[in-house]
Parts: sequence; structure tokens; C-alpha cells
Amino acid sequence: MTAVLRGELIKTVSTRTVLCYAAGAVAFALVNLLVSVLASDLASLDDKRAAIAGFPILLMLLGIVGAAGEYRHRTAAPAALAAGRDRGQVLAGRAAAYALTGAAVATLALAVTFAIGIPLLGEEPGPALDGGDLVLIGAGSVLAAAISAIMGVAVGALARNQVAAVIGTLLLLFVAMPLLQLVSQTLFDLSPFVSATAVAGDTAAETLSWGGALLVLLAWTLPVTAVAIITERRRDVG
Repeated sequence: MTAVLRGELIKTVSTRTVLCYAAGAVAFALVNLLVSVLASDLASLDDKRAAIAGFPILLMLLGIVGAAGEYRHRTAAPAALAAGRDRGQVLAGRAAAYALTGAAVATLALAVTFAIGIPLLGEEPGPALDGGDLVLIGAGSVLAAAISAIMGVAVGALARNQVAAVIGTLLLLFVAMPLLQLVSQTLFDLSPFVSATAVAGDTAAETLSWGGALLVLLAWTLPVTAVAIITERRRDVG
């Protein structure tokens, strides 16, 4: 499994896609920070946490694009043959590789955001973020990014179509989720998107604690990943 992980990790980080998503993660984090600071006074701790929290959904999209791209470029079967392993094991290695990559991208974005955001937020009214807040946001953002990347790989492997998977995810995120929030805040909070952002330190989830959000995110990710691995073992990837 170590050899599979190493091979998938080399393949993952050597693509321009990762560089694009890394640049996008940094850009999005900075835009979110600056818009939050300029739009209004961030007087509460929740507002300040949301201003510098990570955006794990971007890493979910990275996993989707990367995993589905294996089928578009017909590299899924050669990867399994070259590794000499069960196709499900190769997919598990791919998910682990994207989890590590997602964590690295999130760490880069956080480093930039913290370097710029902490001084800016220190000038805002109200209580300041302390070391515990920053540790929770940092660790939570990296953890949420890694788990979201795993879910993205699973969704991409199940869909096998980059365009359909990405468009479907964006429709859920920007169309279905706002409608769901109007129906029920609880159901909204129990979605994988909101639970991921809650783990990262955002305050969109009103009914979940940090630990509860993590459990919800895992409750979505683990079954979807298991189904993807089982499906991968049973179908022809050639």
C-alpha cells in the first residue's frame, strides 16, 4: 500500500491541476478575508473565525477532478496494472494521496491568510482571537481539507465524468443548499458542505458543535468512500 500511495502522490502533485487549485485556494482565502474586513466591522469571534477559516469545498473539487480525470484520460486501468494491486486498493491509495495534497494546499492557504489576517483582525473591535482559536481554525481547516479531498476522490470515481461531477457539486452547493436552508437549518447543517466548513472554523452550522460537525463529515465521507472502493473492484476500468 505504501508503494501505491507513493505512486499516486507523485502523480497527484506533478500535475498543473494541483498548482491551479493551490493558487485558487490562496486567492479565495485572501478575497474572503479582505471582503470580510472591508464589508463590516468584525466585532464577534464568530465573524473573525469565519474570515480566516479554510474553504475545504475547493479541495473536494480537486479530488473530484483528479479522480474522474483518471477515467477521462484512461489512466485508471494502467495505474492498477502497474501497481499490481486490487483496483480498490489503488483507489484507496489515490484517496490518501489527495488527502495529503489537500492538507498541504490548505496549510499553504492558511499560512498566507494568517500572516495577513491576524494583524488585520487585531484592529477590529471586540474580543481578539487567541491562540486556542487559531489552533482550532488551523487544525480544523487542514483536517476538513483532507477529509473533503477523500470525499471528492470517491465522488469522482463513482461519477467517472469530470464535467458532470463538478457541475453537479456546484449546483448542490449554490442552488440546492440555499433552498435547503430555507426549509430546515438542521438539515442544512447536516450536509457534507456545511459540516466541512464548520470543521474548518466557519460558523455556518448553527446547530452543530465542532466535534459534531466532524462526526457528520465523517458519516458522509466513510460510506461514500467505501461504496466507491467496492464499485471500483467490481467494474471494468479499461
